[in-house]
Amino acid sequence: MDESGGSGQPRSGTDAATERHEGPQGSTGPAADTTRPGPARHDRPTGPKPTGDPEPRSDADPDASDEARPAGGEAETATDASNEPESHPRRPDDSPSDTGDTGDTEETLVQAGPERSGPEPARTLAQSGTGRGRPPRRGREPGGGLLMGRPFGVPVYVAPSWFLVAALITWVFGGQLDRVLPELGATRYLVSLFFAVAFYASVLVHELAHTVAALRFKLPVRRIQLQFFGGVSEIEKEAETPGREFVLAFVGPLLSLILSGLFYLALQSVEPGTVPGVLLAGLMISNLIVAAFNLLPGLPLDGGRMLRAVVWKITGRPMSGTIAAAWFGRALAVSVLIGLPLLTQSGALGDTPDNIGGMDTVTDALLAAILAAIIWTGAGNSLRMARLREHLPELRARSLTRRAVPVETNTPLSEALRRANDAGARALVVVDADGEPLSLVREAAIVGVPEHRRPWVAVSSLAQDLTDGMRVSAELAGEELLDVLRATPATEYLVVEESGEIYGVLSAADVERAFVKAMARPS
Repeated sequence: MDESGGSGQPRSGTDAATERHEGPQGSTGPAADTTRPGPARHDRPTGPKPTGDPEPRSDADPDASDEARPAGGEAETATDASNEPESHPRRPDDSPSDTGDTGDTEETLVQAGPERSGPEPARTLAQSGTGRGRPPRRGREPGGGLLMGRPFGVPVYVAPSWFLVAALITWVFGGQLDRVLPELGATRYLVSLFFAVAFYASVLVHELAHTVAALRFKLPVRRIQLQFFGGVSEIEKEAETPGREFVLAFVGPLLSLILSGLFYLALQSVEPGTVPGVLLAGLMISNLIVAAFNLLPGLPLDGGRMLRAVVWKITGRPMSGTIAAAWFGRALAVSVLIGLPLLTQSGALGDTPDNIGGMDTVTDALLAAILAAIIWTGAGNSLRMARLREHLPELRARSLTRRAVPVETNTPLSEALRRANDAGARALVVVDADGEPLSLVREAAIVGVPEHRRPWVAVSSLAQDLTDGMRVSAELAGEELLDVLRATPATEYLVVEESGEIYGVLSAADVERAFVKAMARPS
């Protein structure tokens, strides 16, 4: 997400220790020792072949298509019960691609991976403890302050930190007014407060310029927020071309320059040394400073985005532009940290060295440190966001989806778990008598049911009803996939083919782990 104007890889779950599951009904898996009952060993669960199923493929078949029939070699259904519906969901490969590696920090439902070497047993669905149903981290919905309005349909918020900076501006500008217009007395603070509000109104115009340009380029804008050190236009997508990126960044400083010129023209028509004259002069200078500061060539400033667009145009790679502009931003942060206090002490900013006291020195150093920290942090965030955008296409719903088995509403949990383990599945879909999906059994709810209670607990009591937003196309990937999940927060989603056929279940926890891994991967 662009902010204009301000702005360890886990190992595979198959590495865990051997675990076993003994269902309440004493059923054994297909790889269990048939000479003795008891716990089922799932060395490589293949599941029984149902009537009418095609001849099973070899588990080691290297030609198996990951798209049409996900890896694993299991038969298309895994049920030996007469009440199993005829329409069974397709079971995608339960072992996600390298972007969806489930990690060893959280156990998975059933780790029936496509190709296992040796007699490594898989975890059973009943012994899972994945994520406790935690959805992927999502950005907060628009908010974060006082809603002031929705120009062009974009919410504008004033952050709580703005009131702090407004008080600071009122105090500082009030002191300047006391020297210029001493006859105002205490009224000078009302004039100073008006100046603080007018100045941030100018900042809002600056941000609205970014917003209008973004909307014209069909880029969604999440919100505008006025903060301690200015404003931020949160543009949710990247410009498609370097030219558009340049325009998108340049319009903000351009509007600030235009405002400064307008205030200068207005200043010519008023008497100097009056309240209107002082206010217009202050607004002219402040907008000029805003424009000049934002044109500095370093992220996250507008000048940094303009530099990024130029490097992008030259190299043909957006990431190269981001890296160059981010490092310029970090160099700028160091320059501000060291240079601003030195300029103040030398008198280059107006005051003579004799008039600069110890408190002024401390204040200037603190201001320089805050500005440098904001610029340095913004440059680092820009690098992280660029790296994320570069790896987001690797997040594919099809590769992250878990294999699932269908179960009817009144199926006992123990029986459903047995079928899932036999099939090497890691998710349960509750279907009606015609095989139409009704709900998804929540993984966290399964973990919460003691083993001795599972024969008497129906899967429907642990399921979440399906809504339209919980049906996800298997073809979704990248930002489009994340947008769909963000629109309907849930712990599991039903993944379907374009034909409407069930492909499997997508766990929000798997998406989160893939998201984190994409962020950690070098560019």
